[in-house]
Amino acid sequence: MTARDAARPGGRSARVQASVHGAVRTLLARAGRDQLTIPQIAAEAGVTPSTIYRRWGDLQELLGDVAVEHLRPDADPPDAGSLAADLFAWGEQYAEEMASAPGRALIRDVMASRPEDAGRCCAYTRQQLSVIAGRARRRGEPVPSVETMIDHVVAPIMYRILFDADPVTAGRVRDLVARLMQACTGSGQETPEITEISSR
Repeated sequence: MTARDAARPGGRSARVQASVHGAVRTLLARAGRDQLTIPQIAAEAGVTPSTIYRRWGDLQELLGDVAVEHLRPDADPPDAGSLAADLFAWGEQYAEEMASAPGRALIRDVMASRPEDAGRCCAYTRQQLSVIAGRARRRGEPVPSVETMIDHVVAPIMYRILFDADPVTAGRVRDLVARLMQACTGSGQETPEITEISSR
């Protein structure tokens, strides 16, 4: 366990993290990651380089921590009225954000950091999908497991972002959600909620 894992929430630890994270974001916007160094970050944040080394270990782990924090959702997924509509709206936004240049940079930073950082990102996704699933259950809809939603919607989106030159379009997200809904309901009919949203 690193010092970052053991640090108590709030207080001086939280202020140091916020200051260092803010410094990283400022310097990345100003000069890009190729020129980034821990002494630069420390000077911008108003802390000593040893503070950063003790807490994060090295630059890559710090960048991964900043990326994970950036990827933390700041609100529940919007309620579009049905499981299919909620999944499509969430999946389209997820694909757009992750496929963007900043999104791809965040993915690289997370994957180059500790395995636990990737796990934190996956936990955020599970939490968001759990909210969507809970709403659907309260409506009385048939609901696949969160892991099934990840396998059928999230994983294909991320695979395309990482390994396919073609963009992940709204149409592709719509098709992924439609296939999931067909498997969930046992119906061969296209889900009308998805068709309606994707045509707007």
